[in-house]
Amino acid sequence: MLTSTRLLVHAFVAQVAKLNGLPAGLTATPGQLAEFNVAPAIEQKLQAKLREISDFMSRINVMPVVNQQGSRVGVGVNRSLASRTNRAAGNKRSPQDITGSDQIDQYLCKKTDYDYAWSYELLDAWSHQPEFQQLCRDAVLAQKAEDVMCIGFNGVAAAVETDREEFPLLQDVNFGWLHKIRTYAPGRVMAHGTKDALKIYVSDTGTADYVNLDALVFDAIQNLIHERYRTATDLVVMVGSDLVHEKYFKIVSEAGDKATEQVARDVILSSRQLGGKPTVQVPFFPAGSILITSFKNLSYYWQIGTARRAIQDNPSLDQIDNFESINDAFMVEDYGKAALLENIQLGPKV
Repeated sequence: MLTSTRLLVHAFVAQVAKLNGLPAGLTATPGQLAEFNVAPAIEQKLQAKLREISDFMSRINVMPVVNQQGSRVGVGVNRSLASRTNRAAGNKRSPQDITGSDQIDQYLCKKTDYDYAWSYELLDAWSHQPEFQQLCRDAVLAQKAEDVMCIGFNGVAAAVETDREEFPLLQDVNFGWLHKIRTYAPGRVMAHGTKDALKIYVSDTGTADYVNLDALVFDAIQNLIHERYRTATDLVVMVGSDLVHEKYFKIVSEAGDKATEQVARDVILSSRQLGGKPTVQVPFFPAGSILITSFKNLSYYWQIGTARRAIQDNPSLDQIDNFESINDAFMVEDYGKAALLENIQLGPKV
């Protein structure tokens, strides 16, 4: 690493440590540049920045929670309020929780490591940029946002020790949104049609279950979504990339002049609806699948006070090691507002 780069790295680490209340110049062991609990105010700012970097993360709920385990937080008013009580009969009015969130399951924030390294070569390349410290911060946050999406759509386990080689989609890091729908709301999952016990066939031939994706989504909304949410204006249809086919609908490849067409970064909006609802494509969504819900029905919880960080110089590998962790969890706020369609096959049953 160039001497000028090393000075920039030390200045960056000193600034990070200062913001988190670490005394200037304090190091725990040789080679360790800083080790600390992330200050609550900085935790909040980092999570807010995470939402700025990712369009998807800005659309879902990123919620701080105090306890490691507990009932879902619930966002917004999800139940009706109007009623009438016959006081003359001795009945009492009984206010209810306005969130109306499902209590089928509870959240459990598990410690997740988000470790990474900066090679000396990379830092030397960044050192010529005036926004050096911003590059160090934002590159990592962008990847963390991708990891959250990847776990949310593919996570099926929370292993004591994960294996990225065997599970490249981070399936063993935590229990994601789709897994929770399958587990706690199986009645809102369609995994096969009447033509086959393993697949849902979509084709305009008589050997398929549905003539097109539009018919499939419309049927799912009418039969899998709770009647209270069937006409909700915030429902969207998330589709797997393999279902993006000209025969069914065209994805907007470039932002249009209208504000409603300008979808940035990691959320792509379709040019037409399915089942009368907007259709979107999001990163890491599993192939052959459709999720009907609202973005705000998906939540990423993080536990306040659990963020940890250590930064170490590792000359044996020519890199700066960063060890970061936080307790987090993935929650579906209301299972009644979700329908999961899996094993979709475009084409007739042969």
